[in-house]
Amino acid sequence: MNDLIGSADGKKFRNYAQQFTLDVLLGYANAHLNHLARRYQLERINNPANPSLGLLVRDQDMGGEMRSVHSLSGGESFLVSLALALGLASLSSNRVRVESLFIDEGFGSLDAETLRVAMDALDGLQAMGRKVGVISHVQEMTERIATKILVQPSAGGKSVVTVQ
Repeated sequence: MNDLIGSADGKKFRNYAQQFTLDVLLGYANAHLNHLARRYQLERINNPANPSLGLLVRDQDMGGEMRSVHSLSGGESFLVSLALALGLASLSSNRVRVESLFIDEGFGSLDAETLRVAMDALDGLQAMGRKVGVISHVQEMTERIATKILVQPSAGGKSVVTVQ
């Protein structure tokens, strides 16, 4: 039994289940990443002797070179993180309907074209019936967001909230 599912503490089976779930998540995330940044594809570190839950990025523009996720720029990291968040929403939607997604910042690190791609992806989610909340100070985004909640500080540590 130990060879098949591991010891009584469940560590071997738990690791196998986590690897399997991560592989499924990466499938969803890579589908989203294909729309956000075709250059990159996420892969789990392949080490059969010592299976890992670590990630690498395959850089298609560099001949499929495998890179550390830590080598990505701020904008690239944001897109990969967004793809993972969207992949997680897709993964969980098999059992539970994820209707809301909140994204806190990261948009300030994007160039104009990448910002457009990210906003298009978020518009697509909204068109599918998901509520998308974005917390940002990037002025260019205000043109594309129909409903805004503005929070402005006032005296005494209080804030004024307005909906536009």
